[in-house]
Amino acid sequence: MSLNHIIFRNLRKNLKNYYLYVFALIFSVALYFSFVTLQYDSSMTEVENSVKGAAAIGTSSVLLIVIVAIFLLYANTIFIKRRSKEIGLFQLIGLTKGKIFRILSVENFILYFGSMIIGVLIGFLGSKLILMILFKIIGVDAITKLVFSPMALVQTIIVFVVLYMLIMLMNYTFIRAQSILSLFRVSSTSEQRQSQMSTGQVIVGVLGIILIVFGYVLSAQLFSGAALDMQQLMVTMLVILFSVILGTYLFYKGSVSFLFNLIRKRKQGYLSIHEVLSLSSIMFRMKSNALLLTIITTVSALAIGMLSLTYISYYSAEAQARESVPEDFSFAQANVKNRFVAELDQREIAYEVKHRQPIFIEIDGKDIMNESQGKEFLYSSVVSDQMVDDLDLTPGEVVFMGYGNVVRQLIPIREKGSIVLHGMKHSIEQELIGTSKQGVLPTYYTKGTPVAVVDESVYQQLQQDLDPKLQEEDKADSYGVQIVSSAQAEEAYTIYKELDLHVPNFAQIEIRDSQRTNMGLIMFIVGFLGLTFLITSGCILYFKQMNESEEEKPNYTILRKLGFTQANLLRGIQLKQLFNFGIPLVIGLSHSYFAVKSGWFFFGTELVTPMVIVMIVYTMLYSMFGLLSVLYYKRVIMESL
Repeated sequence: MSLNHIIFRNLRKNLKNYYLYVFALIFSVALYFSFVTLQYDSSMTEVENSVKGAAAIGTSSVLLIVIVAIFLLYANTIFIKRRSKEIGLFQLIGLTKGKIFRILSVENFILYFGSMIIGVLIGFLGSKLILMILFKIIGVDAITKLVFSPMALVQTIIVFVVLYMLIMLMNYTFIRAQSILSLFRVSSTSEQRQSQMSTGQVIVGVLGIILIVFGYVLSAQLFSGAALDMQQLMVTMLVILFSVILGTYLFYKGSVSFLFNLIRKRKQGYLSIHEVLSLSSIMFRMKSNALLLTIITTVSALAIGMLSLTYISYYSAEAQARESVPEDFSFAQANVKNRFVAELDQREIAYEVKHRQPIFIEIDGKDIMNESQGKEFLYSSVVSDQMVDDLDLTPGEVVFMGYGNVVRQLIPIREKGSIVLHGMKHSIEQELIGTSKQGVLPTYYTKGTPVAVVDESVYQQLQQDLDPKLQEEDKADSYGVQIVSSAQAEEAYTIYKELDLHVPNFAQIEIRDSQRTNMGLIMFIVGFLGLTFLITSGCILYFKQMNESEEEKPNYTILRKLGFTQANLLRGIQLKQLFNFGIPLVIGLSHSYFAVKSGWFFFGTELVTPMVIVMIVYTMLYSMFGLLSVLYYKRVIMESL
């Protein structure tokens, strides 16, 4: 039998086991080639002009290489160990290690570069679709064309040839280092098994749960109102990160076995066939993969968290624009406002003008502020209730407006209480009767602090007693222009752009579109990187289950001979895969939830809807690999007898 015959026979035999590896490789090449193609695409100049899109795509392609490289090297490690007995048999029949390496190299060459060619073709055809998706997300109106980039092809070939050389080096090192006897024992020693838990493992299990809970509690208190400077904030965040990651590792190392051991003891050792096939197996296999599962869980949580935060910001763009600029347009100078409204009149666009004259004072708010803030005075802008629609106050009453999510976290105050407005010579005591998220002045005037709205008579008293040092001449007037018909808002914005108006003039649409463009691009990149990691990590877990199923095949044979049906065994396998894939998924979702919950208000106004959408999509895609694992186990069970 010639070497070529052995190569093609082995390739045909192992192809059914490599199909998911080939799929992941094709997907990785296609995605990388598409990313690089975007980097060299001339239509990306539309994005470059706004957010340096090509640079962002280039950076993400480097991260994509790292993810793919780790996956390919790890997957190759799994497959080379799985074929250790085959390599040992080749040596027993007289093949040298050099010839065995040649066989594996040719097999890998055919699979690898065959997949690479298909991936490049798919990436070329899909690059236009990806570009269309990107432009749709960020709102760029540009024509996309299907253009083949030789530079992108060369870059892709270089990257994946280097990865192929690393894989070959790994295979060569493995074959040279193993003896014939060790090759027959590689797969049998790859997993750690233990009959019972020691006291140390129990301590590790409990400690893992405690560390995770501690990290969650600390993250929940991160922005709860405690006064933290930047150094304290950084230290706290590092403690949270260390606690959660170490806790996750210890959770897989001991907590899972500890919890399942409690279940087994509660049943006094009398387990059903379903529990034997699920709980007992997971108890001792999961801790063998603790490091791998910790990495997968941590990166999954990072991907879900980042995607949730960017989607929150994208989803909240319109609401945040309204908070930043209460009316459609805002002007600080009357002459500029007059030029704009003159154009609106000429084009018959109906509008309303709101003129506000903010004054700036210090407010003594020690009775309404959280003592942990260590603050008593607020520097705030003040307007009259006559400058605010649908608000009529009596002397002595004050309302804080523009008190949004971020301000609520950074400057927590009570909804009601006594405050003192300080003028140059006199002070006026007022009663806070409520707060509102609704903005009344652009953030250019407020600098992120709430605006105090008082009765007109109180406003006049303060205006006669101002501290000149606190007043800012360029912020003496604020002109808000609201377009009556929302259908004409875009036309009005076109006029705004034609006049080439800049700060301190603001357009709500411009702020909204700018945030959607920036966050849309980041969301696009994070989404595709997260999808790549999802598929590669899902494949790794699937490959691990393939190995376990082959190792446990003799057990299935015995159980079948004892009278258990395929359905009996399959129900246990389904429960096992629910734990195998479900535990990392649930822990990853839990980590991301607490991470997002602790600081989501910096990114937008809506938490639940964006985060739930991201988590549902991620769960559905991730669950596909669990289903594939069940189907593979089903085939192994059918072949066991």
